[in-house]
Amino acid sequence: MKSLSLIPLLLASLLGLAAGARAETVGDVDTAFKLIGPDHKIVVEAYDDPKVNGVTCYVSRAKTGGVSGALGLAEDKSEASIACRQVGPISFKEPLPKREEVYSERLSIMFKRLRVVRMVDAKRNALVYLTYSDLLVDGSPKNAITAVAVDRGTVIPVK
Repeated sequence: MKSLSLIPLLLASLLGLAAGARAETVGDVDTAFKLIGPDHKIVVEAYDDPKVNGVTCYVSRAKTGGVSGALGLAEDKSEASIACRQVGPISFKEPLPKREEVYSERLSIMFKRLRVVRMVDAKRNALVYLTYSDLLVDGSPKNAITAVAVDRGTVIPVK
């Protein structure tokens, strides 16, 4: 009986963690009409790299509609696309690890996440961003990649 009372608390904490990882929605387009609930759509979201001033990444992904989508119970597709661009002067808040997850958002009520990882290509003075989705046990090989070249006069500080 006690374990059943913990389920709402567990769900609320999972949803609360995901809410902190939200990006700014730039826009969306409908891809399929749903009679009940919101339509299926492709959403474009922007987020600023938290450790690199002047770089914004745009991620497009499918968002499931219908009743399950409206209730937050739907599992969104694994496909995503990413484009990161220099939107101002590039500067670094602190030295960067060679590889670091910079963004994560849930795609289903349990265990499926969309992730964006930044990698430093020191030889070419570039920041490489990879997006993919994973599950607790088995992820998807579907991924997308983009890179932002940093001016040779600005050395990327690496940990």
